[in-house]
Amino acid sequence: MTDRYGMVNPAIFEDLQARVDEDSNVRDELREIIQTLEKQGRSVQFVLSRAHSTPASAIRDVLSAAKSSIGNEVDTVSKLSGAASKLPYYKWNSMWSRQIQDATFGILFCGWLGGYTTEGSDAQPGRLLTIEEVGQIMNVPVNLKDRDEFHLTIEEYLQALISLVDELARLARNSVTLGDYHRPLLISQFIKDLHAGFQILNLKNDSLRRRSDGIKYRVR
Repeated sequence: MTDRYGMVNPAIFEDLQARVDEDSNVRDELREIIQTLEKQGRSVQFVLSRAHSTPASAIRDVLSAAKSSIGNEVDTVSKLSGAASKLPYYKWNSMWSRQIQDATFGILFCGWLGGYTTEGSDAQPGRLLTIEEVGQIMNVPVNLKDRDEFHLTIEEYLQALISLVDELARLARNSVTLGDYHRPLLISQFIKDLHAGFQILNLKNDSLRRRSDGIKYRVR
C-alpha cells in the first residue's frame, strides 16, 4: 500500500500549467503591442533622420512630421501601459525597455531640434527635455516607487540621453556639410554640459556606466 503522504497530487502540476499558460498568453499580448511600438519607433527615427540633410531654417516640416509619428507611439505606449500595469512590473519590463528607450530618444531628439515649445513660440534648438516632460508627452508616470505599475524609469531616460549624444555628434558633422557652423557649436556646448552632468552620477548599472563613459569621446 502506498503511503498517502508520499503521493504527489497531480493538481499541483495542473495549477502550475495553468500559471504557465497564463504567462504565455500575457507574453503574446505584450509582444504584439511591443512589435507595433518598435515599428513606429523606426518610423520616428526615419523622419528625424531628415534633420541631417535639412538646414535649421527649414526644420519645421521635419518636426511637424516627427511629432505626428511620435503621437502614434504615444497611443501604443498607452496600450502597453494598460496591459503591463496589470502585471508585476519588474518581472516583465525587460520585454519593452529597449523600445521605451528608443521612443524616449525620439522625443528627446525632437525636443532638442525645437519640436516641443510653448504655444506660439518659435522652435528653439538646444533644449533638454526633463524626464518629467518626456513622461508628460508619453502620458505615463516616471520613476514610480510607491506602486508597481508601468512607468518610465530613470535608467531608460539616461540610456536615451546617451543615444541623443551619439546622434548629435553625427548631426554636428552633417551640419558642417550643409554650411551651418552655428549648430555644431551649440551641439558642442550641449554635449559638454551633458558630460558634466553624467560625471555627477554614481551609476550602478554596468551597461549604462559603460555607455556613459563614451560621452567623453563625443566631447572630443
